Amino acid sequence: MKKVSLKDIAKLAGVSASTVSFVLNGKADTMRISKPIADKITAIAKKSGYHPNQLAVSLRTGQSKTIGLLVEDISNNFFAALAKFIEDEANKYGYKVVYCSTENNNQKAKALLQMLSHQQVDGFLITPTDKIDKDIQQLMDYKRPMVLMDRFLPSVATPYVLVNNFAGVETGMLHLIERGYRNIGFVTVDLNMIQMQKRDEAYIQTIHKHKKLIKTPFLLRLHYNEPTEDSVKKISAFIQNSALDAIFFSTNYLGILGLESIKQLKLKMPDQLAMVCFDDHDIFRLHTPEITTIRQPIKEIARSAVQILLAQMENKKQLFKKQVEIMPQLILRAST
Repeated sequence: MKKVSLKDIAKLAGVSASTVSFVLNGKADTMRISKPIADKITAIAKKSGYHPNQLAVSLRTGQSKTIGLLVEDISNNFFAALAKFIEDEANKYGYKVVYCSTENNNQKAKALLQMLSHQQVDGFLITPTDKIDKDIQQLMDYKRPMVLMDRFLPSVATPYVLVNNFAGVETGMLHLIERGYRNIGFVTVDLNMIQMQKRDEAYIQTIHKHKKLIKTPFLLRLHYNEPTEDSVKKISAFIQNSALDAIFFSTNYLGILGLESIKQLKLKMPDQLAMVCFDDHDIFRLHTPEITTIRQPIKEIARSAVQILLAQMENKKQLFKKQVEIMPQLILRAST
């Protein structure tokens, strides 16, 4: 089927191609084109199934009206919700969002950044992998609008939006200590990223500050791409061998694996084992008992990131290096 062009519409309407262009670009009033003619052109374009050449529009305006979104895993509940709120916020300003997942693979992240650059996106919202600092610095050098989310790269001075990860874990730990738990395990993942480092640090430092009550840290570090069955077995062994009375999971997907381990061990929460998880999830709300979590304000993160990115697009240089940390929220439920 032949693609309809401006010239085709002009021929059907009996006007010039420039008149069609003015009408379809919302400039009929400015160019003093009569309403009957404008309505006729609009009707013909709609009936013909005309769609503007986005590449041509981008070349003419210097904008593609798209934002490139690079996240760790779009199937993860946190990143899926973040992407949805970003899309909603971007749509308010006429922008579309292109989604990509890195799976924390540096080579994949580099290739996706290159692909988005070739697509001429107007800006980038990125959850970076640990060895992508040179690529991020290059975007900065080229003055490409960009905001990091969920994490940042200490070696590159970039704008970012994330929660205070240290405070989140500290709050959860203090809650467990106040409830009388003393053998508190911490399950984390072997990602060399700042947000995970801060969560690990908060666990260790909180135990150190309360060493009169808690003598020993119990920390299990799992591989990021470890098979589910292996992770569940390791968590089960960790709970049993450490004689834990409480366990803190550093991410929601680890928490879900933990629920499977706790079920297999036939432990009752919170009588035999209390549980807290960083990042909320519908499963934690619907589980019996409901699981206490550290909830990230995803909507606020999305809104802040989009607003800072739009400010860069409008050349508000004073916001170019804006860095935002938002406090997470302790959601008390029956598991503690």
